[in-house]
Amino acid sequence: MHYKLPVSKYKSIKRLLYSYLIKSLSIDTYNAENGCIKDKKIPLYKDRDINRVLYTSSVSLQLSKSQNRKPMELASAIASDLSRTCGDVFSIQIVPPGWIHFELTHSTLATWLQSLAVGSLGEEGEEGEMGSRKQGAGGKEIIFNSPPCPLVPNPQSPILNSLFAVQHAHARCCSLVLLAHREGLIKLKQPVTNTSQGFWDVISPNPLPWLNCDETLRLNHPGERRLIAELIQVVDNIESPDIKGSVKWEKLALNLSQAFEHFWSNCRIWGEVKVTLPELAQARLGLLMATQSVLRYVLEEKLGVFAPLEL
Repeated sequence: MHYKLPVSKYKSIKRLLYSYLIKSLSIDTYNAENGCIKDKKIPLYKDRDINRVLYTSSVSLQLSKSQNRKPMELASAIASDLSRTCGDVFSIQIVPPGWIHFELTHSTLATWLQSLAVGSLGEEGEEGEMGSRKQGAGGKEIIFNSPPCPLVPNPQSPILNSLFAVQHAHARCCSLVLLAHREGLIKLKQPVTNTSQGFWDVISPNPLPWLNCDETLRLNHPGERRLIAELIQVVDNIESPDIKGSVKWEKLALNLSQAFEHFWSNCRIWGEVKVTLPELAQARLGLLMATQSVLRYVLEEKLGVFAPLEL
């Protein structure tokens, strides 16, 4: 299986789906001058069910009056058009009175996880290269002339303590991945010596074994699904243009680090799992790599603090 995102410039699943919707709704049939299309304010919401990646849009309800069509009829037409362009990426369902549900397929979720685990997360420049500038909270540019020091817990500062917990989760992800490399569970081309590289160079297994033989995701434990849901939420917030500027990055980072702790407490990698279910262990390691990638980006690019390899 080849791992390549359908729209490679998007790491955000929400933004990927949004791009399909914009393209579909911009045709003459739906009047490109319509306000929600022209202003790119198409309603699109992620469901909280951690067992599946589901987005819902009420766009047909919003457009039905201007199009002089019943919401269900319009939803059916939109869904039919989208099924031709992204039917292998999302399974699409129409729900009365005119909602459109988009559920990410297992194979695309595996592709997305692979891209996070071994790719660099961030904004793309005009040439498609990842930007090198660092921005902290509030959009201010941060220049590190020398590596900043990790935070030190302070009982009087809840914010500093929260950020330290996120740094600890990042360092823990790094140490676990490097331990797996030393023990031969995975093979890295060159173990990272700093976080500036921003990605893991995995030699084997490549791609990581995200899917079972029946093409369903191996990661089905509630702890795994919760962590995946938090990863999706954070990356959606990084790349979705309609919510930029109003994101509480400290809260998102802490939620992700807590999901990691829950995952690590309930989903084993070593011991019996490593021996009897090595592919599951490797998929879980891939989830750690993806988590480290997102934590590093949020710490350094959004919060302006150091993402340590160890504490």
